[in-house]
Amino acid sequence: MKVDFKKYADGLVPAIIQDFNTHKVLMMGFMNEEALHKTMSEGRVTFFSRSKQRLWTKGEESGNHLLVKEILSDCDNDTLLVKAQPLGPTCHTGADTCWSERNHSDDFLYYLQDIIELRKKSEDEKSYVRQLFNKGLNKIAQKVGEEAVELVIEAKDNNEELFLNEAADLLFHYLVLLNVKGYNLQQVVSILQNRHSNKK
Repeated sequence: MKVDFKKYADGLVPAIIQDFNTHKVLMMGFMNEEALHKTMSEGRVTFFSRSKQRLWTKGEESGNHLLVKEILSDCDNDTLLVKAQPLGPTCHTGADTCWSERNHSDDFLYYLQDIIELRKKSEDEKSYVRQLFNKGLNKIAQKVGEEAVELVIEAKDNNEELFLNEAADLLFHYLVLLNVKGYNLQQVVSILQNRHSNKK
């Protein structure tokens, strides 16, 4: 990776920080050569603070570090894209991003996966998801089986509404099963992507 720090008079290149999982843009800062080296060697995003006139590791006071997953340089070698995992809110205001966006994927299935995780930790006993987790793995797996059978039954008929609703029920309970087993949708998608790549 080549970065042209000399292109700017102050030797600072823009560094755009993007969430590795959700792809949301979290913030933008500036890096000099030393900040980039420290970021790469320590695995935590470090900027050069223009106000403090020193290296500044994001989260050095709050603990909300940005763990580096990948660093890319643009086509002109004068802007960095840093893909990272945020440990807490990124903005100093407490917001998820510096644009006050919620940091979740725009893909609804991934968002639903996050909601299931929140409901799992909820103390609301009226929550359907909370009730499912209270029943344990065997009951959740059984529920997935029941929904799969119901989907197959509806597939033999021509009632579009019933078929699609059963498909939605199966998909929802499948996400719950993945969660209780300690896995997530990203891992399943990665397997499918690898299979697709190997067939090319």
